[in-house]
Amino acid sequence: MAHLSRRSRTVLGSVGLAGLLGGLALPATSALGAEDGGSTHHVLLISVDGLHQSDLAWYVSTHPDSTLAHLADRGVDYSNASTPFPSDSFPGMVAQVTGGNPASTGVYYDDTWNHDLIDPAKLSGIANPTPADCAKLTPGVEVTYFEALDLNQHSIDAGQGLSGLPGSILQMTGQPRDVINAAALPVDPATCKPVYPHQYLKTNTIFEVARKSGLVTAWSDKHPAYEILDGPSGSGVQDFFTPEINSQAQGLPAGADWTTDNAKTQQYDGYKVQAVLNWIDGLDHSGAKQIGTPAIFGMNFQSVSTGEKLPVSGGQAGGYLADGATPGPVLSGALDFVDRSLGQMVAEIHKQHLDGSTTIIVSAKHGQSPQNPAALTRIDDGAITSAINAAWAKIHPDNPNLIVFSVNDDGFLAWTSDRSPTATEFVRHWLLTHPATGNDINGNPVTNIPASGLTQVYAGAAAADLIGVPAGDPRVPDVIGIARYGTVYTGGQGKIAEHGGDNPQDRNVPILVAGPSTAHGRMNTAPVETTQIAPSILHLLNLNPNALQSVQQEGTPVLPGL
Repeated sequence: MAHLSRRSRTVLGSVGLAGLLGGLALPATSALGAEDGGSTHHVLLISVDGLHQSDLAWYVSTHPDSTLAHLADRGVDYSNASTPFPSDSFPGMVAQVTGGNPASTGVYYDDTWNHDLIDPAKLSGIANPTPADCAKLTPGVEVTYFEALDLNQHSIDAGQGLSGLPGSILQMTGQPRDVINAAALPVDPATCKPVYPHQYLKTNTIFEVARKSGLVTAWSDKHPAYEILDGPSGSGVQDFFTPEINSQAQGLPAGADWTTDNAKTQQYDGYKVQAVLNWIDGLDHSGAKQIGTPAIFGMNFQSVSTGEKLPVSGGQAGGYLADGATPGPVLSGALDFVDRSLGQMVAEIHKQHLDGSTTIIVSAKHGQSPQNPAALTRIDDGAITSAINAAWAKIHPDNPNLIVFSVNDDGFLAWTSDRSPTATEFVRHWLLTHPATGNDINGNPVTNIPASGLTQVYAGAAAADLIGVPAGDPRVPDVIGIARYGTVYTGGQGKIAEHGGDNPQDRNVPILVAGPSTAHGRMNTAPVETTQIAPSILHLLNLNPNALQSVQQEGTPVLPGL
C-alpha cells in the first residue's frame, strides 16, 4: 500500500467536514450533534459521469479553496482507480453498489442483447400468455434498459403526468416502476412474464443489505430503468428519484433533450441536487415527507459528461484544450457547477450537525475519451455492421443478418444470430482486415483507418473468456472489439468523446473518500477498482461486506486504508 502526502500544505485538525470549507464561510469547528462520534452513520455517494482522475487533480490544484480540494484534504484520494470493462454507465454504477464486474452481475451495458429472453412483440395479440405460449417462440431480444422503457420518454417525469413541469419534477414518484412500460420489457420464457431491470441483475446491492438492517436508503439517477439498483429483491432503494434526462428539455427546439446543451444538463442535475439536500434534511426527495437521513444515498451528475462530449455549447467549445489535459470553457464550467453543488451538500450536512457521522465518496461510473481533441476519429459503425452482414449474406443467403445487435461508443460489442466459431471468427476477421472511413475533430474526412478503428478483437469463446463467463453465456457479447485511442463510433459530427471502451481515459476515474474515520490529505497510489466502493460502504457502516454476493464471488476487497 503506497501512501503519499497529497501536498506540502498543513493538514488541519480533526474537525467536521464543513468546518474545513472556508469557501463556504462556515465556522472553524462544526457543532456536532448527538449522533456524531467519529464513526460513519451515513454515506453520501456521488458519481460524476465522465470525471477522470486527471480532472480531479487539475481542479484541486487550480482551485485550492474549492469543495473538492477541501474534501481531498480531509480524505483519501485513490489515484489509481479503474472502472469495470465495458466502461459504460450501467456496469459502472452497478459495480459501485454490488462490488461486481459483468462476470458476476450479468450487466454489460444499458442496451444489450440476450439470446435466451423473448421479444415482447412476439406476444402481441396473446391475452395472458403462458409459459406454453413462450415455449413456441424463438428466443433472442434487445434488452432496452434506458429511456426506451419510459411510459413517455419525451417527458422529464417519464410519463407520470405531472403538471407544471419541469419545475414540479420533485413531485415525481419515488418508485420508478410506476413509469416503466411493462410491454417494452424482455420476457422470461420460463414464466412468460416481463423482466424488470432489478430482476435482470444477478447479485444483490448495498441498498438491499442496508434495508435488511432496517436502514433508510435513497438514490437519484438519469432514467427510471436505474431501478436496477433496487437489486433482485426489488426493494433496495427506499426513495428513488429518476427524472428522464433524454426527454424534451424546456426552452430547446423540439427533439433536443437535456444532454444537448450543457446549461440544460446543469439545470437537470440541479433537480437531483435538491433531492439530495432534502434527504440530508431527513425528508423524501420531494421534501414533503419525513423518512430520516438515509444511511446510503446519493446521485449521479451528468454535467461533466456532456461538457466533454459536446463540440460546442452556449457558443463555447466543449471538451479539452489542445494540450489534451486542460478543460475547455464548457467543461471547466461544468466542473465548477459540480463543485458548487457538492458545497451545498456539505453545508447542509453541517447545518444538520451530521459532519462527524457522514462519509462522502466521490467517483464516476466511467471516464471519457479522447481527451486530446487531435486524436479524435469519428467512425460510422452502422456502415461497418451493414457491410459485415452483406458479406456474410453472400455466402449464407439464408441468414442475411449475422450481427443482430451491436452497441459501439468507443468500443465494439456485437451479438450474432449464429454463435458458432465459424460465424464469430468471420466477424473478427472482417473487422481486423477492413479499413474504415470517418472524420476528425474539424469534420475533415479521414480514410483508410486500419482494422475498422480497432486494435484487438475477441470472438466467441475468447470474448466470454475476456469477461470471465462460460462460452455460450446468453448475455455476453459474441464479439468484443477494443478501439484505438481516439476512435468514437458515431454518425455525423455530434460528439467529440465517448465511453464504453478500455482506454485508461475511459476507466481511470477518481475514488475520493472523506469522512470521520478516513486519513487526512492522503493519496493512495495502489491499483484499486470502483467495485471496491460497495464493500467499503458496508464496512464504513459496520455492515458485513461479505453480505454482497458479488463480493463473495469475485473476492472484492474493501479499499485499502479504511
